[in-house]
Amino acid sequence: MRAPKLTLPDQLNAIPTVGCSTWLGSWWASIKYLTKGADIIRRGYEKHKGTPFKVADLYRWTVVVSGPQFVEDLRKASDDELSFTEAVNENFKFEYTLGHDVHYNPFHIPTIRSQLTRNLGILYPDIRDEVVTAFEETLDLWDNGEVRVRCYWPIIEARDIEWKSVPALQTVQKVVCRTSNRIFVGLPLCRDPDWIDLNIQFTLDVVKGGVIIKLFPKFLAPLVARFMTNVPASARRGMKHLGPIIEERRKHLEEYGKDWADKPNDFLSWLMDHPEASKSSIKDLTLRILAVNFAAIHVGVYSFTQALYHLAANPQYMQPLREEVESIVEKDGWSKGALAKMRKVDSFLKESQRMEGIGAVSMTRKVMKEFTFSDGTVLPKGTIVTIASQATHLDNGIYENAEMFDPFRSANMRDEDGDGAKHLFVSTNPEYLSFGHGRHACPGRFFAGNELQSMLAHVVLSYDIKLEDNATRPRSLHIGGTISAHPTARVMFRKRAH
Repeated sequence: MRAPKLTLPDQLNAIPTVGCSTWLGSWWASIKYLTKGADIIRRGYEKHKGTPFKVADLYRWTVVVSGPQFVEDLRKASDDELSFTEAVNENFKFEYTLGHDVHYNPFHIPTIRSQLTRNLGILYPDIRDEVVTAFEETLDLWDNGEVRVRCYWPIIEARDIEWKSVPALQTVQKVVCRTSNRIFVGLPLCRDPDWIDLNIQFTLDVVKGGVIIKLFPKFLAPLVARFMTNVPASARRGMKHLGPIIEERRKHLEEYGKDWADKPNDFLSWLMDHPEASKSSIKDLTLRILAVNFAAIHVGVYSFTQALYHLAANPQYMQPLREEVESIVEKDGWSKGALAKMRKVDSFLKESQRMEGIGAVSMTRKVMKEFTFSDGTVLPKGTIVTIASQATHLDNGIYENAEMFDPFRSANMRDEDGDGAKHLFVSTNPEYLSFGHGRHACPGRFFAGNELQSMLAHVVLSYDIKLEDNATRPRSLHIGGTISAHPTARVMFRKRAH
């Protein structure tokens, strides 16, 4: 582990420090940041709101900014000034874990922005089908034969149905992975247990691989990635699944062109239709699918698990959510259009994300050449700069009673403003930064929003849920600037009585 450098450029020295700025003190501060990062950033936000400050993390000094003007400065900066790609590479070492071509030529990202978002309405029946099937098979609530027989009757009495305790995070992982891959690679692969396990494990492999690589000098990074991480083995495992599918589809492409009868309408097909894909190896395409899974699982799993914890801890909100879903589905059925009308469902997810997002920071960038903010603050080349997003979300000056979970906060704001798109779960602005903001905002957030809304609507309509006896809402884990839903907490489910 490396402490931040003893001597700092004058520009960084001029920025106030939260914690200690001496060599030994900053080393100890970086240790504290590992488990108290969110608290340290919030303390800095409260003391230096609207002005930059710096914190020591394990590998470097990070400059933290806040306020609409700094958000705008980051949003407007060009990639050769402030690089999102290089900041991500600093954290995860994608050029070594995902590979040079995937990182530096990410043609899968515009495919997400265009094809994936454009096809959400057409593919919604597949999303809905997989959500229902995945929950049913993962929860497996009908183990008891006597209960199973009773459930054939039109009316189910609550006392006849037993509660079942399930590990929340692991349950959500399977549902999100299956539903996402129904759109990424289609049936039957999306339900293959080894494919599901691989993609869930790959998310962890990349994160752990990035941490390991950062412990060594840069010239050793390729060797460390190859021999000291699980990523190469995961890639080989993925190729066993996708290799035959890619080869078969390439034969059809060569024989019939881009359109042929029964061509799958999934992300793999869209990816293979891209002009760059003709030069891509099976390994490259496999790594791109795994990379898309990495993003979908990381965002979807932690976001929905947090929402599930909020719902289980606040059962009084189940009924208003149910009433909204029932009335809309009765009129419009299950469709993307119906989801768009579920304001309370959307608001519940946004409020959960506001309070317990996937990070205490957002819009992280690496300074590629000396950069001057609009207030005159200068950042030297190589600096990492980020926005204090969670502290912004918990600011009483921005959100009334900001530390109170108010699930219909955004729905009420939409009612006050008219049908204001700015209050949607997937909308970004300088006061709601869970998905970033600007051109580098999460490209898959529309798919994620669609998927998570479908999951929440299905859960409230189909199940009763609660925490185990005497349990309180599971606390999130903080690792540096990352926020993680509690990994082992359990939630009780039972089939809803009608």
